[in-house]
Amino acid sequence: MSLIENLNWRHAVKAYDPTKKVSQENIDKIVEAIRLAPTSSGLQPFKVIVVSDQSVKEKLVEGALNPECMRDASHIIVLAAWDKYTAERIDKVYDYTTDERGLPRGRFDAYTSKLKDIYLNQPNEVNFAHTARQTYIALGLALAQAAELKVDTTPAEGFDNSVVDRVLELEKYGLKSVSLIYVGHADKANDWMGNMKKVRVPKDEFVIEI
Repeated sequence: MSLIENLNWRHAVKAYDPTKKVSQENIDKIVEAIRLAPTSSGLQPFKVIVVSDQSVKEKLVEGALNPECMRDASHIIVLAAWDKYTAERIDKVYDYTTDERGLPRGRFDAYTSKLKDIYLNQPNEVNFAHTARQTYIALGLALAQAAELKVDTTPAEGFDNSVVDRVLELEKYGLKSVSLIYVGHADKANDWMGNMKKVRVPKDEFVIEI
């Protein structure tokens, strides 16, 4: 199937079958799509946390807008962004990049100095707003990859970030949760969205051509 056909197939699942698990192979492919996503300056300023442990999911349920999805999904993928930019974080990424490309460390110092001049002089909340936005490109690619694999998903912002951050101890990693992806197999009897027509704004209303 083509990408467009896969996107027409997918929908935000409203109920999952807790007895059906997504294979590790497919989870790995979805995570790899996230890892390969483009980010500003190639900094990849976020991490992916994959939760399959049921006891952890039960703790996360406290902050969920749709607790049944969180509880019954095979996996929860958490996209968590850096709480702020630091010189060390920027240098670590670029040192790794130059090492992998066989270039001398410091090859991009002029560019990274500009990044530091911008980011390190901004308030932390402005930094986090920027790092958080980077995760959404990755989220979209994850949903597309899952659709290609015919794995059901639900992207979610409807949760208490403080609960997710606390349960997963994200502060010690310098991270804050941004969004979740519930991953699993739909409970077709209870997924009320499953049989509904997919509806989007018509193209002639959605697209402005200049």
